[in-house]
Amino acid sequence: MFFYEVAILSSPLSLLTYNYDSPLEIGTAVEIAVRNKNYKAVVIFACKKPAFKTSEILGVGEFYYSDKQIKLAQFIATYYFSSLGEALGLIVPFGSDSLASQIILGEAKASLPSNIHLSQKQNEALLFLQQHKTSLLFGDTGSGKTEIYMKYFEQMMACGNRSIFLMPEISLTPQMGKRLEEHFGNKVVMWHSKLTPLQKKKALVKIYNGSAYIIAGPRSALFLPIKNLGLIVVDEEHDDSYKSSSRPRYNARDIAIYMGKLYDIPVVLGSATPSLNSFVKFAHVRLKGGHFSSKKEFIYERSAENLSPMILQNLKNTLDAKEQSIVFLPTRANFKYLICGDCGHTYECVFCSIGMSIHQKSHALKCHYCNFTQAIPQVCSACGSSNLTSSRLGTAEATKNISETFSEAIIEQFDRDVITTANKLKKALKRFNDEEIDVLVGTQMLSKGHDYHGVTLAVVLGMDNMLNMSDYRSREKALSSLIQVAGRSGRAKNAKVLVQSFNEEFFSTFVENYEEFLKDEMEYRKELYPPYKKLCRVLFSHKNGLKAKDEMLHMQEKLAKFSNIEIVGYGKCAIERVADKYRFEILLRSDKSTDLIKAISTCKVDLAEVDMDPIEFG
Repeated sequence: MFFYEVAILSSPLSLLTYNYDSPLEIGTAVEIAVRNKNYKAVVIFACKKPAFKTSEILGVGEFYYSDKQIKLAQFIATYYFSSLGEALGLIVPFGSDSLASQIILGEAKASLPSNIHLSQKQNEALLFLQQHKTSLLFGDTGSGKTEIYMKYFEQMMACGNRSIFLMPEISLTPQMGKRLEEHFGNKVVMWHSKLTPLQKKKALVKIYNGSAYIIAGPRSALFLPIKNLGLIVVDEEHDDSYKSSSRPRYNARDIAIYMGKLYDIPVVLGSATPSLNSFVKFAHVRLKGGHFSSKKEFIYERSAENLSPMILQNLKNTLDAKEQSIVFLPTRANFKYLICGDCGHTYECVFCSIGMSIHQKSHALKCHYCNFTQAIPQVCSACGSSNLTSSRLGTAEATKNISETFSEAIIEQFDRDVITTANKLKKALKRFNDEEIDVLVGTQMLSKGHDYHGVTLAVVLGMDNMLNMSDYRSREKALSSLIQVAGRSGRAKNAKVLVQSFNEEFFSTFVENYEEFLKDEMEYRKELYPPYKKLCRVLFSHKNGLKAKDEMLHMQEKLAKFSNIEIVGYGKCAIERVADKYRFEILLRSDKSTDLIKAISTCKVDLAEVDMDPIEFG
């Protein structure tokens, strides 16, 4: 009889011991039973016969996890405070020889890529990237970063190596996927959560049989079973959607950098507005200017967030000239809050201490934290007044207002409330580029690397709200958003960027010189924030608020004994209640992540949810 410690996939349980009547390789996928329920698990260690009675492994699968995949999972589990099973649950295993030998019939024969021609500047940038293990391609919007990536992929293919091309989210994949497939034919696999089971199966067959040379997609693409991996490219590396909001709370950009070391391969980070972390930590090559000879004029309006006469006049001028506009707002839905104009009563979610957003289309108030929905009230529930007003403009309200003002024009909303599938996204972008839409009104989705050909006016609202967030990165996030949105305009003709803000001095100083901003930000963050310090946020949530608070205080007392970590603060979360659970937090700071990991591992209580390198402070 042989004995093994196994990790249950996607389970928070620690390793369990089972027996089997023949030897098994480490990393073998198996099936086990826990309390009469069957689970998929992975063999992690062979061990001696324990003193207690063990159950038998029920079956052995045709999948296995490589040594490097297990090492990667162990790193994720340790650094991000998850179980090994949860970390392995992210990773797609390797298949048996029979899976690897499958061929997809009826697929077009791969076209051999034609050579990509780079300019001298692009060639110099590529050479720089090839000379460094981890490097940053700091290239302005339209400077040709994608061509450099594609040339690098081409070179990898020539020596039989595969590449992972990470993009922040699915909203970026249609245009980029089309571009890659036009050049590399069926040697490209697009991987994301919106694939159907059949599409996923076809993609995996191409990965298993080695016919896929470029695997592109958001963060889950990082965990595919790729043989001969030679390169990882992380595009838009500054983007927050690389960070997972559920356990394991990993950052795909940082995991890509770790994988570069583990596999001994180059990692390229690319962005027009790189994060200060990457700018400080890695060698960078600067690619200035773009393919576009057009000019951009930035105009600032000192005004609160609204569709002012100046904005409406500029939209009218653009429509009269038969040109296109984009309008950017940081918030979805109609308005952030509903408030009684007589008594000041606000409509908060019954399960979360946060205002509910108005969705006029569905005539509902909706909580964007727990999805609780209720009908829009006609009168105030506190005083009976019908004087209910809303504050802060959202995408649906802006779309409605612009449509009413310019009834002949085609105005469309472009956010997650409307663009719910990859197909809808593809169609909306096609309509806009075919000039069937005059004005596109949207949130962050607007700024995500899409190629809009004919935009000559970009209206940017809500910058001051972003700038005033209680987040040490608020300046970086606001400026980056403005640059990314502005970068979607003026590609074919001269353009105006109309910015509503009371902080013109800040934005105008840095909007066309992000490098200068990064140097300024370095001084602001030294001795306080990343990349010079490590931060960790520990969350406690429970239906019983006293229990959550007691657990927090108990852990805080224990952490206070460690001299090499600093408790920045502790107490109620800014949003105290979410999904009917009360929330408390501790924010920790240290010079080294190893000191934080050691202290937290020693003091961790059952309710503690650990978020290393947090990006959310709300």
